[in-house]
Amino acid sequence: MLRPTRDISCSQALLCRVQTQNTVRSCEFQAPSDQVGNIDDYQKTLYDRTYVMTTKPQMTENTRPPKARRGPPPLDMSVSFAGITLKNPVIAAAGTFGYGIEFEDIVALDKLGALVCKGLSREPMPGNPPPRLFETAAGMLNAIGLQNIGVRAFVEDKLPLLRKMKDVTVIANVFGNTTEEYEETIHILNDGEGIAAYELNVSCPNTKHGGIAFGQAPALLSEVVACAKNTANRPLIVKLSPNVTSIAHMARAAEDAGADAISLVNTFLAMAIDPETRRPRISNITAGLSGPAIKPIAVRMVYEVAHAVRIPVIGMGGISTAEDIIEFMLAGATAVEVGTVNFWDPCASEKLVNTLERWCLEHRVGNLCELTGGMITG
Repeated sequence: MLRPTRDISCSQALLCRVQTQNTVRSCEFQAPSDQVGNIDDYQKTLYDRTYVMTTKPQMTENTRPPKARRGPPPLDMSVSFAGITLKNPVIAAAGTFGYGIEFEDIVALDKLGALVCKGLSREPMPGNPPPRLFETAAGMLNAIGLQNIGVRAFVEDKLPLLRKMKDVTVIANVFGNTTEEYEETIHILNDGEGIAAYELNVSCPNTKHGGIAFGQAPALLSEVVACAKNTANRPLIVKLSPNVTSIAHMARAAEDAGADAISLVNTFLAMAIDPETRRPRISNITAGLSGPAIKPIAVRMVYEVAHAVRIPVIGMGGISTAEDIIEFMLAGATAVEVGTVNFWDPCASEKLVNTLERWCLEHRVGNLCELTGGMITG
C-alpha cells in the first residue's frame, strides 16, 4: 500500500506526498465543500485509502533496469550441392581419413558434414615403396601411390560397417588408369548401399595415352567424366588437378561432360632432395605437395573455378582453421575438404566443426551457406 504523509492543510484542497520506494510524488486531492473547515477529519480518511499510481515513478540511472541484450541468431550450418544436403561444410578428404571406419573411436563421424573414403580402384593396389611421406616447412610431400584394398573388398567389408553408423554421409573416391577401369569401379559401387556420391580422381596417368594424367588434357578429361556420368547412379564430383595451365578451362570441360560438382585442388607436383645423401626424399622422386603452403594458391583457383562454372565447387588445400574454411567459402566454395591436417591431428576434422560453429556465433552468422561467394571487392 502507498500511504500519504501529512504535509499541509488548506481550505479547499489537500496536497499530500505519496512516498514510494525510490521517489516522492505530489498528488492533489480536492476536498468536498461540506468538509471545508474540518480538514483534519478529511485527512484522516486519506490515511485509510490505497492510492494506485497511474504513472510509473521516474527512473534514475541507479534504478533503470539494463537493456535486454539480443542473443545470437539461430545458426544453420547446413550446405547443399548436387542434390545432397550436409549438416555442415566440413568433409574429411580422400587419402587422409582411411575408409572412415578406422576413425570411429576418436572422431564423432556423425558430427562431420561427410567423409570421402580412400581412393578405390578396380583391383587392389599395394602403393609405392617407402619412403613415401616427407614433412616440409609448411606442408607435406606424399607419394603413397593410391594404395587401397580394391572396390570389391570395400563394398563387402568396409561399407556395411559404415552403413551401421547413423547420420554419416559417405562419398566414394574413384580412380583408374583407363576409362574402362573407372567405369567398372563405379559399376561395382552402384550395387553398394550407403554411398551419397562419387568423387572422380582425374590426376591419375592414362596408360593408353602415354601416361598423361586425365585431368591435364581437356579431351581426356571430358571422355572420362562422360563415361563415369553415364555409368554412375549417384551424383558425380570431379576432383581437379592443379597442375594445369588453366584450371577454369578444365573445370568447364568437366561441367560440359556432365559433372554435378567440382572439387579442387588436388596436390601440387613437387619434390625434395637430401643434401647429405644427395638422394630424393621420396622413393618415387616426385610427390604431391599439400598443407598450408598451398592454401593461397588453392583459394585463388577455387575463386577462378567458381566464376567459370555454374555447378557447385568444393574447396580444399591447406585448411587447418575455421578462418581457412570461411576464406574458401568467400572465394566461392559451397563446402570444403580437410586433408593434411588429419596427419597432424587425427581429431582435427571434428574440432574444425566446433571452431567453425563458434566463429559463426561470434560473428553473428545465421546461415553459413550465405557466405559462399561473399568476398567483397572495391
